[in-house]
Amino acid sequence: MPDGGGPDAGGDVVRWAVFCCVLVPVVLLVYGTSLGGAAGTALGLAAVTAACRVLLRRSERGLRAERRTERHSRS
Repeated sequence: MPDGGGPDAGGDVVRWAVFCCVLVPVVLLVYGTSLGGAAGTALGLAAVTAACRVLLRRSERGLRAERRTERHSRS
């Protein structure tokens, strides 16, 4: 697609971020980080992922609204 994303490109990004929220603490545990440190990291990553998801969805809504306005102005 010309806009650089598929039908659910944002969803793909969020899915990879959630995967990393699980993977990073597991790797930290394997390399000897404490359970509390790994859990804190998981919570921090989850918070950042949630905030990014909200911002991404808001941006997608704004882009869709902008495209609708653009199409209506051309008609």
